[in-house]
Amino acid sequence: MYELELTNACYKLLHDMFDLQPGESLAITCDTESNMDVVNATAKAAFALGAKPLVLKMSTPRDCGKAGDIDMPIEPLVAAIKGCDAWVEYNNKWIFYSTAYDKIVADPEDRPRYMNLCGVNPELMVRNIGKVDNNLLTKFIMAISDFCEAGKHFVITSPNGMHLECDNEPGRAYVTADGHVRKGEIKMFPGQISWSPNFDSINGTIVVDGTITPPLGAVKNPITFTIEKGYVTKIEGEGTDAKAYAEWMKSFNDKQIYLVAHGSFGFGPNAMLNGDIVEDERVWGCTEWGFGNVGPQLVSDIPGGIPAATHSDGICLNCSVWVDGVQILDEGRVVGPTPEIVEMAHQLGH
Repeated sequence: MYELELTNACYKLLHDMFDLQPGESLAITCDTESNMDVVNATAKAAFALGAKPLVLKMSTPRDCGKAGDIDMPIEPLVAAIKGCDAWVEYNNKWIFYSTAYDKIVADPEDRPRYMNLCGVNPELMVRNIGKVDNNLLTKFIMAISDFCEAGKHFVITSPNGMHLECDNEPGRAYVTADGHVRKGEIKMFPGQISWSPNFDSINGTIVVDGTITPPLGAVKNPITFTIEKGYVTKIEGEGTDAKAYAEWMKSFNDKQIYLVAHGSFGFGPNAMLNGDIVEDERVWGCTEWGFGNVGPQLVSDIPGGIPAATHSDGICLNCSVWVDGVQILDEGRVVGPTPEIVEMAHQLGH
């Protein structure tokens, strides 16, 4: 399925986004739950570009990030991936935020350029890379990112009752998935802006009404998180989801798992909510909030990041956002900060 379109999307990924050059080595990591059609199409595209693909397939860890350390061949992974020029991760239970990952990316001057494509399938690749005007998306998303990074105070609400306020941490860099992966860069799937606010300034409620991964995927009922000075202090909601998630968090016996690690804006033009976190957190007009481990790329002022037992991401749909009083989103629709930005959103289908 999609064998022709998938080849095009993977070629576009490596040629347009990674600028993969002849002779460069590309690590492609996956586990036994990964979609091998995507893995193989990426390896073929790399070979067609004159690069040297190295596919590293591992048994699927019991969990993601550091919670999967016990099952990962850490030192062999570090040695193999760190020796490559570029790295695409397709693992379903991700290496991202694991001990192996931390070692691979520790030195910004000596690490492969990386994109997180965990758990993707052919349809997702074709829809979100093959059929997107990446140059226009890059221009749009960088304009939004620059405006937000230059601001100070955020107010974020949603129709399901979310009301969160936070401030930028001065000097802390944003991580913007603009679709281009340059030397030494760590990038997520295109269509997302992420940042770690000043943690003490994060207060209010986060209402997850899309998905939360791990461990639940799609939620049956919204989960409300009470946030005080950057930490989750209460988890509530009707049905079983809130209780199940609270018990999962508690099982790690780690205070840092309750830290609000980052916020993100979703701006994937074709992204659909389907239970795959890579696509879910790019649904247009959503915000996504990470809990737990904070990667070093998110806290440029804290070498090594802030470790925690694992990391989880929750999706809040149809958000409204104000930056220093200027509204940029109204229930998921781009309304600012400038007419030019609004027009670019329209050209991208929104």
